[in-house]
Amino acid sequence: MPIKINLDQLLKERNMQSVDLANAIGITKANLSILKTGKAKAIRFSTLQHICQVLECQPGDILEYVEDAP
Repeated sequence: MPIKINLDQLLKERNMQSVDLANAIGITKANLSILKTGKAKAIRFSTLQHICQVLECQPGDILEYVEDAP
């Protein structure tokens, strides 16, 4: 998938655990894990908004477009 999720890097920079982020934004640890590993097919704007609020970042800090190799 050409969309890369940079949540691990942001969590590390902010010294935050995945479980803490999941609790803060109101989703399960399992759903956050699916998002972090890039296995999610979609993300709700409300979830993205909550992540940005908690991590004090922009959507572009979380999502990155990376072109697939030919």
